[in-house]
Amino acid sequence: MASESSFKRVLERAGLTQRRKIRRAREGGRLASGLKAERPNEVWTVDFKGWWKDREGLRVEPLTVRDEASRMLLELRWLPDSRTETVRERFERLFERHGLPGAIRSDNGAPFASHQGLLGLTRLSAWWLALGISLERSRPGCPQDNGAHERMHRDVRRELQAGRIGRDQAAFDLWREEYNHERPHEALGMKTPGEIYQSSPQCYAGTPEDLDYGGMDTRRVHERNGCISHGNERIAISSALGGWSVGLCPCPDQDLQEVWFSRLLVGHLDEKTASFRPINRGRKTGQPQPEVTP
Repeated sequence: MASESSFKRVLERAGLTQRRKIRRAREGGRLASGLKAERPNEVWTVDFKGWWKDREGLRVEPLTVRDEASRMLLELRWLPDSRTETVRERFERLFERHGLPGAIRSDNGAPFASHQGLLGLTRLSAWWLALGISLERSRPGCPQDNGAHERMHRDVRRELQAGRIGRDQAAFDLWREEYNHERPHEALGMKTPGEIYQSSPQCYAGTPEDLDYGGMDTRRVHERNGCISHGNERIAISSALGGWSVGLCPCPDQDLQEVWFSRLLVGHLDEKTASFRPINRGRKTGQPQPEVTP
């Protein structure tokens, strides 16, 4: 009996098939890659567990936050929505309880990243940067980049989703407590995450009023339209940075200035055309990173 591939080749030769266009996955801007945490709080991973319907038919899609090195599940939280304000409030509580991580790894979806935004930044991820937290994003369509987090999600699916547990935060908290303190991991030498994890020494002191770029010239980004004033011109940068200042650093080419947000080079300001050029991902700069103080 002929195989499926044989039928396909015959149909293609006869002109009876139509090639499907492959849609290239869009990336929100992978700002760091390959960082493997060796100690607690070097990397936190974050995602929304795929949604399910509870026993009352209501949609449930909990937020999950995990420490990579210790496997500690820091958050398993039902939220009424995934708006920036809602998610930010939960991270404020996490930072108050555990301190600040060195980096946060997410996928390229909202509210963590934006396909259209400058370097994929959103107001949430810009806030993380302003706090001094580095960003890392998984490659589109590559869940293995966050594989351990996805394996934890499989446990949630098998033990909570299968039971149609819903908007019952007490049940989520009980499951998280068991996961952290009663389930040993082979990768941890058969210790539990709770035995390994310790809070970050970098305490959360609240959101700074603005960023200090040392001796750099600075411009405040307009809260709503994302523009800065330079000379007599208004230049669009990004609404994700609204309310924060960016730092300007002269380039060897005197008609260009580097534009920094926190410790991230986001583009260049062209003095001749009074325009902003977003940075090309992967392009390196010869200028040192600014010492930014929240």
